[in-house]
Amino acid sequence: MTHVLITGGAGFIGANLARYLLEHSDLRVRILDDLSTGSLGNLDGLDVDFTEGTILDIDAVRSTARAMDSIVHLGAIPSVPRSIANPRASHEANTTGTLNVLEAAREVGVEHVVVASSSSVYGSNPKLPKSEFDWTRPMSPYAVSKQATEGYALAYQFSYGLKTLAFRFFNVYGPGQPANHAYAAVIPKFLDAALHGRPLQIYGDGTQSRDFTYVDTVCAVIHRAILGQIHSVDPVNLAYGTNTTLLQLVEMMEEQLGDPIDRDFTATRVGDVKASQAESSRVRELFPTVAPVPLHDGLAATIDWFKSEVGDGHQ
Repeated sequence: MTHVLITGGAGFIGANLARYLLEHSDLRVRILDDLSTGSLGNLDGLDVDFTEGTILDIDAVRSTARAMDSIVHLGAIPSVPRSIANPRASHEANTTGTLNVLEAAREVGVEHVVVASSSSVYGSNPKLPKSEFDWTRPMSPYAVSKQATEGYALAYQFSYGLKTLAFRFFNVYGPGQPANHAYAAVIPKFLDAALHGRPLQIYGDGTQSRDFTYVDTVCAVIHRAILGQIHSVDPVNLAYGTNTTLLQLVEMMEEQLGDPIDRDFTATRVGDVKASQAESSRVRELFPTVAPVPLHDGLAATIDWFKSEVGDGHQ
């Protein structure tokens, strides 16, 4: 039986991944999370071995990594604006925390580590779609910390023979993504406002575009990576080349909700990337059996989840 440790496993992506792994294969899942952004409620009903602890505690990482076949390292402080407000915290969690995970894996003999990087590493590179072999130019402390995350993972592969795989996530969304904090991602933030009758706050003119990726697509790819102990000497975009503007996203929400949604335009945020779209040939080559969930379908499932959380009688 394969044993997997998920750092940050009580967060949005981590909890969805734990659920997906348990539903789709005979895996044992262990989770390490300090619950700073995740929640035990996300793990309700899941048969996981949970440890409350931080990736900044090397002893906690080492003890939870023992006897694992793979580690999926999702533990981080997310959000570009959050990193601009507190760059040191982002650096420590995302960079030093990653180093701790890789060192623990090396020390206790875990052979396979998957890490979560971010499309934000491309930063000011205007090229679309963005290939893993294009130059990067981070525009925020968060992006720098994620470039360090993937850099350390790949360096450990070259230096120590550790099988590593660094995924660049692109705007992952889906059920369970929190909307009730200042640094919420755009889809939960928009849906929460729409379902409560508030105007959507759009930074800039709404023509900025993103490659939205449904969380189960991400989980399907990581699941196959674990089973095959797949690794790569280069980062891999975990997105499928879609390009949706925020205005198009709002129109799709209006269509699915059946109501018009007010927009409130405000100044562009510092550190925000104008356009983001993955060149997806690498992920398709490495994971040919994964069929990505279309945005229309993923958004519908996400709306259903949000309605179940707030009630159907949106204003």
